[in-house]
Amino acid sequence: RPTLDLARQAAYEAIAAVHRDDAYANLVLPAILRDRRLHGRDAAFATELTYGTLRALGTLDAIVATAAGREVERIDPPARDALRLGAYQLLHTRVPAHAAVSSTVDLVRAVAPGAVGFTNAVLREIATKDLDTWIAQVAPSAETDPIGHLALAYSHPQWIIRAFAEALGGDLAETTRLLIEDNERPPVHLCARPGRADAVELADEVGGAPGAFSPYAVYLPGGAPGELAAIGEGRAHVQDEGSQLVANALALAPVEGSDSRWLDLCAGPGGKAGLLGALAAERGATLTAVEVAEHRARLVSQAVRGFPVTVLATDGRTVGKDRDLPEASFDRVLVDAPCTGLGSLRRRPESRWRRQPSDLPPLTRLQRELLSAALRAVRPGGVVGYVTCSPHTVETHVTVTEAARRSGVPVDFVDARPLLPSGMPGLGDGPTVQLWPQRHGTDAMFLALLRRG
Repeated sequence: RPTLDLARQAAYEAIAAVHRDDAYANLVLPAILRDRRLHGRDAAFATELTYGTLRALGTLDAIVATAAGREVERIDPPARDALRLGAYQLLHTRVPAHAAVSSTVDLVRAVAPGAVGFTNAVLREIATKDLDTWIAQVAPSAETDPIGHLALAYSHPQWIIRAFAEALGGDLAETTRLLIEDNERPPVHLCARPGRADAVELADEVGGAPGAFSPYAVYLPGGAPGELAAIGEGRAHVQDEGSQLVANALALAPVEGSDSRWLDLCAGPGGKAGLLGALAAERGATLTAVEVAEHRARLVSQAVRGFPVTVLATDGRTVGKDRDLPEASFDRVLVDAPCTGLGSLRRRPESRWRRQPSDLPPLTRLQRELLSAALRAVRPGGVVGYVTCSPHTVETHVTVTEAARRSGVPVDFVDARPLLPSGMPGLGDGPTVQLWPQRHGTDAMFLALLRRG
């Protein structure tokens, strides 16, 4: 048996777990790297192969199917995942073709020995053309089928591209820029917790740079953020700059009267609760953080340790029925609603292939119910922030307008744009705000602010 390349084997195991067990790459890969004792360049190579292959899956499958002369569904799963990994190396990396082919054949010899000759032939066929030539062969014409062309050229499902294009006003050029950005390796953002760390000083400490927009953001050049002393000591946490901006906008929104009771209605896993808890501590306020799943509620408790935060493991829709969630009692309420996550596809490579349009109806119903509960929980004159990590108009504008219409309480929209840093480009006409990877370097976070009359 050949000596297998450990980095490639780790990537293969992660990809196989994603497809076989519905695992998440960001959860299984670190464990595999630890088990294999991979560090430094080997760990970075395994990570690039795993995430890159999963992002490019739609395009890779079309190319593998053409080169193999059969649909990928008819290829044995172990050989199929190895072929995807080999095709990614051939078409997306600087790995020499002979090394990509031979290492993949060695891998197949270990996991699917009957497919060695088939794998060798398919990869040699793929190696005869570069990526652009393959896309020209397998993708439909951009003139006659622009969405279909984009789907194969930039490896996104067509329904997601349509949703992006609709949210961008039909601008296919900007939609293309978004798809390109989705396929880039995202930077790691830290949040310097107010009162515990300063972003400029933290950037110096970790060898990063202060964020472009959030006063708490630090951009990391790479490495393993979990190993940083600032995170272990509770002075910072990992959080996309867009998430920081929307949470901070809720904290900055003017409220009439008291400002001492804050509520996070969907707090898990605790990033926004951590930032809001730090801001509440500075301003003499308290935060109630609600999370329905007990294991996620435990994550929230860890994230808010030392802040004036009470964590409740309950359903946020029980406002008015739970004595800890009385109606008309909170000054600021955040609804970071469960959603499709289409705004963070660059961070969750397998998500674009798992989500389906059929996921939307139950999610949007839950979103409306949670927002309605928030509008019951906030007192007159207080503010609710509705946030999703998705730009899909059904999860953003439709959900907000429907929930406000059905809430039974008077609601006014607050223009969110002045509550974001001055000079941020492309914030639209208001009153809601949609952030974008290609415009702001953040996840595609949506924010609506509503004041109860």
